[in-house]
Amino acid sequence: MPKPAAKPDNNKTLLRALPSIDALLRTETGQSLKTAIGAEQVTLLARQVTDELRTQILGGNFAANDGDAAGHLLAEAEQRLAARHSQQIASGVHRVINATGVILHTNLGRAPLSDAARRAIEQASGYCNLEFDLNSGSRGRRGGRAEDLLTTLARAEAALVVNNCAAAALLVLTVLAREGETIVSRGELVEIGGDFRVPEVMAQSGTTMVEVGTTNRTKLSDYEKAINDNTRLIMRVHTSNYRIVGFTKTPTLNELAALAHEKDLLLYEDAGSGALIDFTEYGITGEPLIRDSFAAGVDVISFSGDKLLGGPQAGLLVGRAEVIERMRKHSLYRALRADKLRLAALEATLDSYALNATTQEIPTHQMIAASDAELRERAQSVVDKFQDTRSGQLTIEIVAGESAIGGGAAPTSRLSTTLISLRHQNLSANEIEERLRRSQPPIIARIEDDRVLLDLRTVAATDEPELISAVGGIENHSKPSH
Repeated sequence: MPKPAAKPDNNKTLLRALPSIDALLRTETGQSLKTAIGAEQVTLLARQVTDELRTQILGGNFAANDGDAAGHLLAEAEQRLAARHSQQIASGVHRVINATGVILHTNLGRAPLSDAARRAIEQASGYCNLEFDLNSGSRGRRGGRAEDLLTTLARAEAALVVNNCAAAALLVLTVLAREGETIVSRGELVEIGGDFRVPEVMAQSGTTMVEVGTTNRTKLSDYEKAINDNTRLIMRVHTSNYRIVGFTKTPTLNELAALAHEKDLLLYEDAGSGALIDFTEYGITGEPLIRDSFAAGVDVISFSGDKLLGGPQAGLLVGRAEVIERMRKHSLYRALRADKLRLAALEATLDSYALNATTQEIPTHQMIAASDAELRERAQSVVDKFQDTRSGQLTIEIVAGESAIGGGAAPTSRLSTTLISLRHQNLSANEIEERLRRSQPPIIARIEDDRVLLDLRTVAATDEPELISAVGGIENHSKPSH
């Protein structure tokens, strides 16, 4: 129950009883945290706790036991100190189990890395030949092998790697169109996650955006009419996280490329997620194949490393060698280039493509390729493991549902799946979700129709025991009393 507000005339008494920071640090919790996180950090937390209590007392929002206000306040402060430390720890980066069924979950780090990519990161975490040629003994090209693999897989002339796709777009627009004009369709002025907006990136790059057409229909003649002596670039943006359907029209890449080259301009495609292989056999449509874009005449294409590619966060650029080299030599590239860990993981991921082994080695592709029968069998196996320990408070059912690609990729493509549904006699769906989220490791689920749903498509088989343990931990929980 909420504590009754303190009377104004008690405020001075409570303030005098408020423990000092030194007294709080001498408690068992204070001493333990001093060892765990250091004197400076625990002192900062202790100061925050005492300030919070002081504010509550001054506002008349705290009441202590009449007999022992000092003891009550010290105990409360110690409890809050421990809670603040727990919140601080939880705000760091932790491993979680993604049971949402959203494969490229942006809030959960998008694509999980393959075992090979993780090993590559470990190898590169010490000294490595990042810019050293082991054959000649002289300085080498940063990310050279990853770029060579990208070039081959995209069937392009050259490639470049920067730290994310927004950086790739900024680099392209700055190098190729700064102080000139870039033509783009109104239907492609997208915003994606993290407040990335095409018009704002254009403004930052120093190019002038020229909008053509309408939201749903843009003709080749619209682009042609907008071209003038200041035009530097024609930009095609793939609408990754939404689709315009119905009465629509947009020129093909072949048409745009022909127009651009006839007018001595460059054509740039921001492919968003992009794909190096065809996913249509798994029900994913509408994502451009990078090799097809280059074959259509696009001069430079940017796409993400941590979406359908299934690798680390990176901005990948492929295209004509002359265009790529202009960007490599620009000073902005140095500010945006990828670090050694990212490059190592990317190289290992691309090796799986070169071996045609993505569905065997890359987790994202394994999840996409998982069949209905496989997911149904796994879900039934997990549910069966609860039968011997069930008390009847928790209702576990198997239901049909859908998974999502996520990450702004293939928004109209849904993958049928089998879900595990959880309901509890004494706990709401939100309370079940919270208990799973606070388990170790945290289990991230979704709620629909007042029930918690677990989708094993995004749960590795090796994580199933921990998932089962976490669900078992809420079996006999009752709603806390107040």
